Amino acid sequence: MPHVTYLGFPRIGRRRELKRALESHWKGEAPAAELLETAATLRQRHWQLARDAGADSVPVNDFSLYDHVLDAAVAVDAIPPRYRALHDQDPLAAYFAMARGHQDGAFDLHALEMTKWFDTNYHYIVPELHAGQPFRARADKAVAEYREAVAAGHTARPVLLGPVTFLLLAKTTDGSRALDLLDVLLPAWYGVVDALAAEGAEWIQVDEPALVLDLDAETQDAFRRVYAALAARSKVKVLLATYFGGLDANLPLAASLPVAGLHIDLARAPAQLGAVLDALPEGRVLSAGIVDGRNVWLSNPATILPRLDVLRRHITDDRLWLATSCSLLHSPIDASDEKQLPGDVGTWLSFARQKIGELRHYADTISGSSKAALALAHQRDVVADRLASPAVVRADVRARVRGLTPQFSQRRSGYAHRAAVQGERFGLPPLPTTTIGSFPQTNELRTARAAFRSGKLDAAAYNDLLREEVRRAVQFQEEAGLDVLVHGEPERNDMVEYFGEQLDGYAFTKNGWVQSYGSRCVKPPIIFGDVARPVAMTVAWSAFAQSLTSRPMKGMLTGPVTMLQWSFVRDDLPRADVCRQIALALRDEVHDLERAGIGMVQVDEPALREGLPLRCADWQAYLDWAVDAFRITAGGTSDATQVHTHMCYSEFNDIIEAVAAMDADVISIETSRSRMELLEAFTRFQYPNGIGPGVYDIHSPRVPAEAEMADLVARALQVLAPEQLWINPDCGLKTRGWKEVGEALAGMVSVARAARQRLTHA
Repeated sequence: MPHVTYLGFPRIGRRRELKRALESHWKGEAPAAELLETAATLRQRHWQLARDAGADSVPVNDFSLYDHVLDAAVAVDAIPPRYRALHDQDPLAAYFAMARGHQDGAFDLHALEMTKWFDTNYHYIVPELHAGQPFRARADKAVAEYREAVAAGHTARPVLLGPVTFLLLAKTTDGSRALDLLDVLLPAWYGVVDALAAEGAEWIQVDEPALVLDLDAETQDAFRRVYAALAARSKVKVLLATYFGGLDANLPLAASLPVAGLHIDLARAPAQLGAVLDALPEGRVLSAGIVDGRNVWLSNPATILPRLDVLRRHITDDRLWLATSCSLLHSPIDASDEKQLPGDVGTWLSFARQKIGELRHYADTISGSSKAALALAHQRDVVADRLASPAVVRADVRARVRGLTPQFSQRRSGYAHRAAVQGERFGLPPLPTTTIGSFPQTNELRTARAAFRSGKLDAAAYNDLLREEVRRAVQFQEEAGLDVLVHGEPERNDMVEYFGEQLDGYAFTKNGWVQSYGSRCVKPPIIFGDVARPVAMTVAWSAFAQSLTSRPMKGMLTGPVTMLQWSFVRDDLPRADVCRQIALALRDEVHDLERAGIGMVQVDEPALREGLPLRCADWQAYLDWAVDAFRITAGGTSDATQVHTHMCYSEFNDIIEAVAAMDADVISIETSRSRMELLEAFTRFQYPNGIGPGVYDIHSPRVPAEAEMADLVARALQVLAPEQLWINPDCGLKTRGWKEVGEALAGMVSVARAARQRLTHA
């Protein structure tokens, strides 16, 4: 019978227990021992859940208190020097300092950079290295978690991030190449492998998702050296895990590596199966990722079972593993909790627990179980019902998309003319200050929202509270001296969920949480049908906020690509078509805001870069429809309406031409953690429009000193014209507290005013 397993499991807990434990610890309300006890409880619970669902083995060391890439850095002692003193005193505090910064009487440490994990909405902490970097093995976490699983009676497989992928994800502070550190890194990384082998681990899963990227000859050679040396020194069996795409041109390389098993993603890249089977050496285990680890739909047995027939014609059952396509980190935990979904939507879903159960059914069916075969027959009918459901198709929406012409994506005039018209309308000072959108959401506000949703607070009382929060935010910004205001978004629970709740074609779970980074969890909406906007979504709140001030008020929208990327998307329609549907719905909202007198509209697209395909050959097709969707949203607006967009935690070098083609009047970007490095792409390209590089890292609790922000503004002015530059935080302020936000924004405004004076007297 084939072996059933999975590559990793969600860490946060069914009820976000890890989030609450982390935040309680960070506030000083819970000691480290309590946090670690919660973590151990979650690990044990998740291993048992997986085994009960049908897994034959469980991965270990996939659990993390913050991020698995940060864990991989710590495992080889890649701790930057500025954190070393704190680490010597308190390793856990230093770990969190690297992730989110640390500020007290003894230390003031800014966090490491954070960016997107391949093409997902998960953010990883970027390892920070330098030439001559020393490494040493720190295998204690991996060994301890392996021991835990074995002691609980599980067949356990430790998971390590592979050394080549680790270096490709890292950055250096001195301009050297991270891959040049490979020979120095390997003894430490091998030391972790050796420690696990000494504990009795038979298999180790080594994640090398970089194998689905375009690789140069030097990187390919690095893979050969790593795994040849590992095979020569250790008898441990290595499952080389690739995911998020196909091996393609890297297949000969992957097949040649002396490992015991190879995992491939057959959800994202099913077409690679034949070539992989032809290339796979005799005796090699193949782990077939047949169930999608990144979406929420039941798999289709009509598609999967023929694929399994092909597999079994080439591979004996003892060499065949059935697995999820990637780690289940990107999936909620249990769909059985979702009782409130509309129509039949709840029956169409499969979360982490159900996905492992599906794998069990597939393995048992091909091994002759009639009970499992009946379960899959029923599943096939459910999938067919979903695809044929009248709830998923709207003729009016399809007709509107078909009617799109190039005119829909055009502004009325070019940027130079628009800038002059907007300058006259708004009369802003040089280096205008603003924020990105949200303001702190207090426990009182969250409690009121929960009470409103449960029917314990009526709409009138809830709206009164929200209006008071908007008044507070507007007054706060005026007193801080900001030039362009926002309403603070107290009515919004999440920047995607809020809009999805008001659009047809979306459904919402109760407990469908996934981790974005650290303790930050999101509950992605589910796009199950054609998308349309029944009524205006934001106009009333933006108009109310504008009525409270004479300063410009930005209307705040989430862009179509981000609405797509940060949702679980239907798999029966091309993503480009779904995105155009969303763009048309948002276009209606932009025009309604404009008619209501809102002169600035921000259409956030933080996910545009993460949607970029992993292979360069596929980039242009994606960028064409993604940029077009943004332009449809903003198209047709008046020259006097200033369109902003926002992007965060993205590398722009690869897409700068596409960013320019979006033709937003102003773009704000995250740059504080990189110390303005991300501006380089804009300056090399000579980006002509307004730019607001962030000077305040809102993902850290520390308040930046004015000198720190002034240095960032000075760096920006070295490469940008003063008339281009806006001054703002990195991102929205929802997760921060009012006190720290007040101090940081006061400092930011002070820095902006001082910079203006210097420009005036220059």
